[in-house]
Amino acid sequence: MGEQLAVAVTGAPGAGKTSTGRELARVLGAALLDLDTVTNPLVDLLMASLGGQGYDDPQVAPQVRRARYACLVGAAQDCLRTGTPVVLVAPFTGERADPQAWAVLARTLTEAGGEPWLAWLEISAGELGARLRARGAQRDHAKLADLEGYLGGVDLAPPLAPHLAVDATLPPQEQARDLRRRLAPAPR
Repeated sequence: MGEQLAVAVTGAPGAGKTSTGRELARVLGAALLDLDTVTNPLVDLLMASLGGQGYDDPQVAPQVRRARYACLVGAAQDCLRTGTPVVLVAPFTGERADPQAWAVLARTLTEAGGEPWLAWLEISAGELGARLRARGAQRDHAKLADLEGYLGGVDLAPPLAPHLAVDATLPPQEQARDLRRRLAPAPR
């Protein structure tokens, strides 16, 4: 069995990871594995039982992050082992900030039959703020209450690991076409 694409789509909250990932999965004929979809119902239950105050609660966040990513990567491995390409949608903050962490994830996906790629959705702080205001999601209320402070703390720097940069201001269909064109068989 040949290698299947395994594309990790990352970017700031509100950059459009889910929309772009969904479109890329459609274009590639890949399984879409979104961290929130795969893990949030169980994490919500876990947080409630542990008395956690949200996904960033320092008392449980590190353990929860490890478990969430283990679920996501495990589902990706299962897909890859059956010959199904995958698009993984998640912040991948550790993997994009640390080339060694990306190398570990890439090796894990490769061992399951994948050809790993990291796709970074580039967006400016101004555009990100406009998107958060426009979408007006419940999960963004705290961010919008102090948008300047929030944007000042968001890491908008590109990954230190090898990646494909994508203009997040383009429509998801254009982003997916651009990524598809640039994805070529090359070991990572």
